[in-house]
Amino acid sequence: MRIVAGAWRGLSLAAPTGAATRPTAERVRQALFDMLLHAPWGGRDLLEDAQVLDAFAGTGALGLEALSRGAAHATFLERDRTALAVLRANVERCRAGERATVLAADATVPPPGRPSSLVFLDPPYRQALVPAALAALDRAGWIAPHAMVVAETARDEAIDLPGTLLAERAHGTAGLSVWRLSR
Repeated sequence: MRIVAGAWRGLSLAAPTGAATRPTAERVRQALFDMLLHAPWGGRDLLEDAQVLDAFAGTGALGLEALSRGAAHATFLERDRTALAVLRANVERCRAGERATVLAADATVPPPGRPSSLVFLDPPYRQALVPAALAALDRAGWIAPHAMVVAETARDEAIDLPGTLLAERAHGTAGLSVWRLSR
């Protein structure tokens, strides 16, 4: 698994063994970031200098990809100890320590945070965690007004968030949806 583009393009990232963590595949990340950069509602301003939240971070691939492409700061929330160790190693490997905060936290019961304009939610599939986590993160102060939310779910898992659905794509077993929040 590698960073797809940007300052750290080609840098290898570690992933934990076993099935507890499901890293977002390179081709899915490439398709996602192409969409964020080139869709009519997207563009460089979406990423450059953005405050990013990578909830259910796992390896941190989504947040690190955003940092590689110019985001100002990324906060990673992960509760699994094995994934946390790998995530911290990946942040170190990218030398992103000054632009990254790693918190051992559950995205459905988060600590207070600072608003993020770009939010990645990649929870375990088929557990209805995207709406629950988004509501909890919003209450805890993690969600900026009109934030862009990217959710990765199972391909056939439907979600409904408080905002405008901008895009949906299926990639293998994964489904991506991009939302602009209404508040």
